Amino acid sequence: MAEIKNKKRGKLIVFSAPSGSGKTTIVRHLLKQEELNLEFSISATSREKRGQEVNGKDYYFLDIADFKNRIRNDEFLEWEEVYRDNFYGTLKTEIERIWAKGKNVIFDIDVSGGLRIKRKFPEETLAIFVKPPDLNELIKRLKRRGEESEDKISMRVAKAPAELATAPLFDVIVVNKDLEDALEKSYQLVSDFIKK
Repeated sequence: MAEIKNKKRGKLIVFSAPSGSGKTTIVRHLLKQEELNLEFSISATSREKRGQEVNGKDYYFLDIADFKNRIRNDEFLEWEEVYRDNFYGTLKTEIERIWAKGKNVIFDIDVSGGLRIKRKFPEETLAIFVKPPDLNELIKRLKRRGEESEDKISMRVAKAPAELATAPLFDVIVVNKDLEDALEKSYQLVSDFIKK
């Protein structure tokens, strides 16, 4: 069991998916629903800031040496080297911070990280996999975003089949064919889980 200092535990809501599946849109929607009492878990990363990103709001930006040092010191609930020298992870202090406020934690996280959290906190975690209708739709969505180079999109698409193969390991799969349906289903799943 991961050592989290706070004894007052809320729920952990994990949303994982290949890039372009719509998980971030769903998470943002759920964060606006005050009755769910959710707070977003801000991930740490070793990558450079993009655009208007803000440290402590979008990510905790750490240099590679600091990130690796924190790994050695067991400061992460989960972490992964997603791409070469691009580390992402969840600091234990982030969960402690949110639980100390009496809130439930919601994650927008890669599949490996999501499954690690589920393994460490099986009772407190609802792990939801957001699945695109198909790979072609995923590619269209990534291109429509217009945020990344063709190379980066190709890297994300190449990773997608392995990520999609993990879907059965999650508690629930939400197929995001129609966004309104996906938002409604996700809300109901989270609402029911929090009431348990």
